[in-house]
Amino acid sequence: MPHMIWKGAISFGLVHVPVQLYPATQSENVGFNLLDKRSMDPIGYKQFNKNTGKDVTRDNIVRGFEYEKGKYVVMSDAEIRSANPESTQTVDILAFVEAPEISFLSLDTPYYLAPDRKGEKVYALLRDALKASGKVGIANVVLHNKQHLAALIPVGPALALNTLRWADEVREFDDFKFPDENSKKAGVSPKELEMAQRLIDDMSDTWNPHDYHDTFREDIMALVNKKVKEGKTEEVSEVEEGAPRKASAEILDLSDLLKRSLKKGKPTRRGAKSAGSAEDDTAEADAGEPAAKPARKTTTRRKRA
Repeated sequence: MPHMIWKGAISFGLVHVPVQLYPATQSENVGFNLLDKRSMDPIGYKQFNKNTGKDVTRDNIVRGFEYEKGKYVVMSDAEIRSANPESTQTVDILAFVEAPEISFLSLDTPYYLAPDRKGEKVYALLRDALKASGKVGIANVVLHNKQHLAALIPVGPALALNTLRWADEVREFDDFKFPDENSKKAGVSPKELEMAQRLIDDMSDTWNPHDYHDTFREDIMALVNKKVKEGKTEEVSEVEEGAPRKASAEILDLSDLLKRSLKKGKPTRRGAKSAGSAEDDTAEADAGEPAAKPARKTTTRRKRA
């Protein structure tokens, strides 16, 4: 069971739904520690004055806000705390909006809200009413002494709270150079658009997150377990460098590329190749890119501690 962040309530109108807030995600990242290869001792970091190079003790470190280049306003921890919003532990709904109106760019961190203090009925009422309406609640909430905008979303049997980025945290389209939204002005022909849509249809599937895996993490953990079982905890075994990548010719014609993609058919999940893809790869390689050079193996050994 994950650790509960706080108990509070969802508030809209005169209705209060008692809830408990939990994190909806968990980290599965591969973590590495930095070590001294000569002794296997951990590597640490120091806080130092960048001008003098001398170490700085914690009691001599203050927080400064750079309002101009090289000019700071120093603020104490007490001053920063006084500016923090009051932790009300309430999800205050401000409005209800159509779910598709919220851009994926605005989504930040998801949480689960579980019913509390015999609030199951009113919890289910709000969840089912949101499902029926196709809308989500837009709310203010204070988490970790910081005010957030958030979306209250019905997800299966649960109500989820997804914090949102403020409008000024999402970069404007004008900051970048994108093709014109008019396909004709962007140089896309109706035939190319039709083939692209057919390719999307051929590759369409039902979303199931369990069909996709972090293969990098799985491969790293398999290698770690293998090394531990073999007792190779202080050695670096053979690592292939310059492994040949999938050969492909440079295709400059967009229509040709779409036609080839459609011929390949729907790819299988998890990186597996579809039938006939090997022949296509060979054909592409023959079209212009020389065969990859064989991998060069190197062996590196580390001194034992």
